[in-house]
Amino acid sequence: MLYPLPVVMVSLADPAGKPNIITLAWVGTICSEPPMVSISVRPERYSYPILKETGEFVINLTTRDLTYATDYCGVKSGRDTDKFKEMHLMPQPAEKVKAPLIGESPVNLECRVTEVKALGSHDMFLAEVVSVHADKKYMDENHKFHLESAQPVVYSHGTYYACGEPIGTFGYSVRKNR
Repeated sequence: MLYPLPVVMVSLADPAGKPNIITLAWVGTICSEPPMVSISVRPERYSYPILKETGEFVINLTTRDLTYATDYCGVKSGRDTDKFKEMHLMPQPAEKVKAPLIGESPVNLECRVTEVKALGSHDMFLAEVVSVHADKKYMDENHKFHLESAQPVVYSHGTYYACGEPIGTFGYSVRKNR
């Protein structure tokens, strides 16, 4: 299996507007033009029929400070628990989808489902990213986003890990010394 994986909190809202959060690690970028992502969800999860019916969700990146809430939202069911309330998370209105953003997340990706693929234990939701939000406190004077300052978290075989220090940038192996 491919590990580590990004661990994210996916927020959604049922047709009546009741919000929920599901923690997922089986997520990824699948296309750059148009920008698309995938999330994989077990059909028996509380959020599954909401995703199927509404076709909208928000991927919220997680950080060291959000790890406890990330774990909680992965083990508690939205059937029984208001995860926003219990974890003191601030739902924020999205621009293009009805699902709320998680205000404490450094990056929020608003998504609309384009296709659902039944794969076995999980169904994969392919979705177009329709809006992106990035916390300005992680932007520098050149408008470059510094996710490392947010201390992102990854997941591997039941354990959460904080990401380490940068060790190179794309193309550094072939860049000429000046």
